[in-house]
Amino acid sequence: MKFFKKTILIIAVLSSCSVWAGNEDRAGSAGATDLLINPWARSSAWGSAGLSSVNGLEAVFLNVAGLAYADQTEVQFCRTNWMGNISGIGLNSAGLAQRVGEAGVLGISFVSLNYGDIEITTTALPEGGIGYFNPSSTNFTVSYAKKFSSSISGGMNLKVVSQSISNVSAQGVAIDAGIRYVTGDQDNIKFAISLKNVGPPMSYSGDGLSLDMLNPSTSLAIGMVQRSSSFEMPSQLSIGTSYDFIFSENSVLTAAGSFSANSFSRDQFHGGLKWKVKTDKASFGLMGGFVYEQGIFNADEMATALSGPCGGFSFEFPFGDSGSNIGINYAYRQSVLGGIHTVGGRINIGN
Repeated sequence: MKFFKKTILIIAVLSSCSVWAGNEDRAGSAGATDLLINPWARSSAWGSAGLSSVNGLEAVFLNVAGLAYADQTEVQFCRTNWMGNISGIGLNSAGLAQRVGEAGVLGISFVSLNYGDIEITTTALPEGGIGYFNPSSTNFTVSYAKKFSSSISGGMNLKVVSQSISNVSAQGVAIDAGIRYVTGDQDNIKFAISLKNVGPPMSYSGDGLSLDMLNPSTSLAIGMVQRSSSFEMPSQLSIGTSYDFIFSENSVLTAAGSFSANSFSRDQFHGGLKWKVKTDKASFGLMGGFVYEQGIFNADEMATALSGPCGGFSFEFPFGDSGSNIGINYAYRQSVLGGIHTVGGRINIGN
């Protein structure tokens, strides 16, 4: 309980420093904005609305407190054609969650954006023809979460962020923290708060920022290094709630909603539904949601691709006698450049 109180205090202090420091006028001035992209299929299929109900490895992105509900061992991976097929950008994610007895759950995850091959051009060769380079954005996350009681859980993430092109790169670190509270006669009411992407500013460095200049007094070339302005992380504070309509032991409909306050972009509202049906041989989930922010219905005012309708489904098949299962997940998100499809697999190994 002492750890829980300290975590609440840390979230309150950091959120007052980060969230209220930003406004819409600062949109586009943050870096590492790929940290706001949900790389997992099941949770993104209903608009990331399940902030308070997401369990297991996918909770590392939305609210790390949900990682505490992971089974013994969970492995998951996903592939996304980010911003549709026109952009040629691939988003890959993979992770592992492992329960460590009563001590809690540890998790590691990796997310990578691959922008494909881009032709090298210079002022002397604006048409290219001298090769290609491959920009990339990656982040590696180490997570820990624990149930402090039957109704309270919390957790934290430590992220290592890296962005690079052929000869310029930037590295940084950030932390996330999250809390979940469960109540109701059947534990069917949940509340959560999550603070993400809080860290020191990042800046680019490398040979790409150097250039040779001619010294007019000596006619000799001098190597010069240009300074790179620093940029801040896209910090975000989210609160959410959900309610489970339990029709039977094998049929549950979950309604969820959340609100995200962004320091460097418009605030967003997330709403979604998830219906899960179980049978003796498999379980099926159907999800749908909507992400709203000001101006998304006007093409001239739209400010982000991370909004609009979404949907998806999941299948889980048991194997063995220990409660293990294999899952297949799919999500669709709308964007101005085309449909975003996320396909993933999940292996859950029981005791």
